[in-house]
Amino acid sequence: MDSLDKEVAIEILPFIRIYKGGSVERLAGSPNVPPSTEDPETGVSSKDITISDNPPISARIYLPKQVEQHQKVPLLVYFHGGGFCFESAFSFVETKYMNSLAYYAKVVVISIEYRLAPEHPLPIAYDDCWAGLQWVVSHSVDCGVDNKEPWLSTYVDFDRVYVAGDSAGANLAHNILMRAGSEALNGGVKITGAFVTHPYFWGSKPVGSEPKSIDKREKCAMYTIWHLIYPEAPGGIDNPMINPVSPGAPSLAGLGCSRLLVSVAEKDALRDRGIFYYNAVKESGWKGELVLVQVEREDHAFQILNYESENAKKLIKRLASFLV
Repeated sequence: MDSLDKEVAIEILPFIRIYKGGSVERLAGSPNVPPSTEDPETGVSSKDITISDNPPISARIYLPKQVEQHQKVPLLVYFHGGGFCFESAFSFVETKYMNSLAYYAKVVVISIEYRLAPEHPLPIAYDDCWAGLQWVVSHSVDCGVDNKEPWLSTYVDFDRVYVAGDSAGANLAHNILMRAGSEALNGGVKITGAFVTHPYFWGSKPVGSEPKSIDKREKCAMYTIWHLIYPEAPGGIDNPMINPVSPGAPSLAGLGCSRLLVSVAEKDALRDRGIFYYNAVKESGWKGELVLVQVEREDHAFQILNYESENAKKLIKRLASFLV
């Protein structure tokens, strides 16, 4: 091994380590697992598909067995979490979570596999997810897509399209909604609604119980990860993509959906920021249906990481009911 590959350049524990030679060691995240023709717990079928070869964007799509051949159901386009730098649409915990959402909501789910930082710094993930969404909704019309996915063409009601994500994926979902508010989607599709769970937002000024001192704020993972994944971000930690209420950020009244659910957890360091976002949307003049779900005694992404707990099952069922 080259000596530079033994010297640590950046370390953000317990998430990621980057060596001076450029290699990246991901310390968090669960192992990838294959899709299943029939999940033993839910009966949901899944398969992996290629959206684009250049850039490389793929996805895992889920079909509940309750959906009949001639039945059209809502679609959930999902963006996984992991600080934009770890986790995968193909991981064990994300696959288990998507199976549960598809089963309880009886909807088709597609989870986008976007490229990760720091090898692919932001805004690449935003562009990958937008391209993935555009490809998905192109199935609503005959627009010459070569690699059409029959589960989308056969089973999806494109008048009921939702987007969602957890943590960094919730940040992705928010920014996709902002873009959808000003740019047209293929086929004229409109996003019906979205849920953002434990959204990864931050900013230079503290909110609620967040650390007050500049020194502490600049040492916390929310700050250090952002500078790792988007080193060229205009405005740094107050870029509107991480701080949607920063001065000069586009109005949240422009969110491109008609229903929005924001979910926070009591012990999550991002809780107050999530509530602040909910209130900012409420006060923005946005005309849609807005819901806040607060879960006590739980921490960040508990519904994915502690999926067997009663609170996890309750939240998953609540999110599923939002899609119906």
